[in-house]
Amino acid sequence: MITPPARSTRIGTLVRAFALLVAVLSLPGCAERTAPTAAATSAEALPLIPAPVQAERGEGRFRIAAGTIVSIAPGDEPARDAANHLVRLLRDTRGLDLSVREETTPSPASIRLQLDAQSPVSQTEGYALDADAQGLRIRARDAAGLFYGAISAWQLAGADTGRDGVEGGAIDIPVVTIRDWPRFGWRGQLLDVARHFHDVDTVKHVIDAMAQHKLNVLHLHLTDDQGWRIEIKRYPKLTGIGAWRTPPGAGRHGTPQRYGGYYSQDQIRELVAYAAARHITILPEIDMPGHAQAAVAAYPEEIGVTGERPPVAVDWGVNPYLFDTDERSLAFIRGVLDEVLELFPSPFIHIGGDEAVKDQWEASPAVRAQMQRLGVKDAHAMQGWFNEQLADYLTSKGRRLIGWDEILEGGLPASASVMSWRGVDGAVTAAKLGHDVVLAPAGWMYLDNLQTERSDEPNGRLAVLPLSRVYELDPVPAELTAEQARHVLGAQGALWSEYIPSRRHIDHALFPRLAAVAEVAWSPMAARDWNGFLARLPAQLQRYQALGIGYSDGAFAADIGIDGGAHTALDGGKANIALGNQTGAGQIRYTTDGSEPTLDSLRYQKPFAATLPVTVKAAVFTEDGQPLAATRSRHFDRQTLLSVDTQGLRNCHNGGPLGLRVPLLPDMPGMDTPVYNVDLFYACWTYPQARLDGIAAIRIDAARLARNYGLAHDQSKVHQYPSSLPRGERALGELEVLRGCDGEMLAQMPLPEGSALGEQFELEVPLPPREGVHDLCLRFTAAIDGPLYAIGAVQLIEATAQSPPVQR
Repeated sequence: MITPPARSTRIGTLVRAFALLVAVLSLPGCAERTAPTAAATSAEALPLIPAPVQAERGEGRFRIAAGTIVSIAPGDEPARDAANHLVRLLRDTRGLDLSVREETTPSPASIRLQLDAQSPVSQTEGYALDADAQGLRIRARDAAGLFYGAISAWQLAGADTGRDGVEGGAIDIPVVTIRDWPRFGWRGQLLDVARHFHDVDTVKHVIDAMAQHKLNVLHLHLTDDQGWRIEIKRYPKLTGIGAWRTPPGAGRHGTPQRYGGYYSQDQIRELVAYAAARHITILPEIDMPGHAQAAVAAYPEEIGVTGERPPVAVDWGVNPYLFDTDERSLAFIRGVLDEVLELFPSPFIHIGGDEAVKDQWEASPAVRAQMQRLGVKDAHAMQGWFNEQLADYLTSKGRRLIGWDEILEGGLPASASVMSWRGVDGAVTAAKLGHDVVLAPAGWMYLDNLQTERSDEPNGRLAVLPLSRVYELDPVPAELTAEQARHVLGAQGALWSEYIPSRRHIDHALFPRLAAVAEVAWSPMAARDWNGFLARLPAQLQRYQALGIGYSDGAFAADIGIDGGAHTALDGGKANIALGNQTGAGQIRYTTDGSEPTLDSLRYQKPFAATLPVTVKAAVFTEDGQPLAATRSRHFDRQTLLSVDTQGLRNCHNGGPLGLRVPLLPDMPGMDTPVYNVDLFYACWTYPQARLDGIAAIRIDAARLARNYGLAHDQSKVHQYPSSLPRGERALGELEVLRGCDGEMLAQMPLPEGSALGEQFELEVPLPPREGVHDLCLRFTAAIDGPLYAIGAVQLIEATAQSPPVQR
């Protein structure tokens, strides 16, 4: 496996309004200052995410109904903006159509929002919310605080699910006193639009969701090897050429002949303004010096090291193309930055800086001569020099450079900040050196990892990142002193888009984990509690439903299996059915008669016996009866007990997941695309605990996938299994079936002719008689410079007089 895990590929199992932020950063002791000044009290299951610093419930209720006035003081424009946003949310989620009214004295039983220099919460972005029987009042000393107070008021009102018992969308909210402010000034989410382009409406959808979670930094990853997504007027070929690629398997299964897109400068301005109205600043990332293939494809002579024009990359991962280091290249970069700075008011500009393979620099006589003139000792130090040129230029324009933690390796300009993704070590090192840091560690915050181990998960990384793991992160590493911790600006999630081609994929990957990201970045540790978070999450899921957010319910969905493994049920025709879910939350109700489970169905308490064949359906509800996850179903009979799908196969070398869960073709748009679990380094799968008694053949559903992975120096780790075919037939290779990866060869079968990517085919081969339960090893001997072969499902076939095994 790649070590350390690559940020853009994450191949293998990973272990791995912004103007207000300027004000926050300018204050001394950012991390220390944002600690709560009083002990945080329990929110007592108030439906608030992120958890507030202080929340105290009182006796009584306040009703919000169709006639409720949302009151603001005359001329209070920040209050008007926050009030209008509150009204929109209440309309969209409760069907209430409230009006905003300017009033010197608020109406009785109204919702009052007011910018107030004497608000009891003095912290930046903080707010005070007081609700009693006479009304609801939100006060803050800045516009962002009012906005976040409005978000909390909306959350208290909840979503109208038809269960409230009050007609017309009206709702009774509890009497409550809230004093709240964020722990960190930087609360972000990265959206990668370079690998898969996401249109303006989709980006706005993400911005809206971030605002509803009190996040304030959208890190927009705009350029990479696979696409340049921002119009630069002085360099039109960056989008004319660099924004488009010819995808593998073009023309098959809905894959377009030409894939890509970009944002015009007017669209960027539209997005920046849309975000700013929700107190979010867009942080642009322009990758340099690596991840530059799309740019070099557009202007090879101006910025390329070799002068040769590559295609826009179709390979995910680490590709070799770098920006040159000469003055012509730097002048080009400054020209790009000038237009970027005009479009984005962000005080920081992200330059990437990660995974810059130095082969081209090291092979270039011109770069080596430049290094000698500069007295730079090696290529890593040369990247440090390169970053220093960028940092100096940005500083001259009143901006700050931030990059991924690799920028530490060649020496870091004093003004630069670090975003730590390879664990937390980069943040610790940078903070100890006096640099500001943002935590986005892969092992906690990379949301393109799968949410569960379920077979119904779509494309993604096979390193499962459960909701609980996201919630665990403390952005202030324990290794830092109080003084060093002042350099921790905050934290953010990351959604890389190699396997996120659509808005539906975005929703599935982000939610509900974005709720955990929000609580990590906003709430003080004293207010954070996993069980409390789970108790508050059902209300958040209802809000997602009301807003049309296609969240994943996998953390709560019922897992249906056989206690002891499938082979235990083959004798006697009975199975011991075990149910559960990832979080352990909620009540599981199930049926075995084919009907849909309801609250009146049997409640799961412990494994139960069932006679085969049987279809088990299970749904999960909160203790008070609200749905937590949709019904899941699994059918058990002899055939299904003798089969596994791609998710049931294991890694031949460590018994764990295989690294990636990839679609049939990389640019297929559908959410229901066939998916395959693969290990890029070993074309080998284990079918665990296969019962071989009476088995006469094995059938394998397979596919030819694109081998579109830039592995750089890790290419040598890709294993070629030797073929036993005659020399003239070895190009295609074969499928081998072994009893254990180092054991007896049970069967071999040549792969069918054909080279079309995205082609699915079936292999069936006889097996010699064997008894007992064994791990079966399935591997392909195909050449590693051709398609990537994958397995979608495996079926063991029992001997019958009517259907002898066949080979085809």
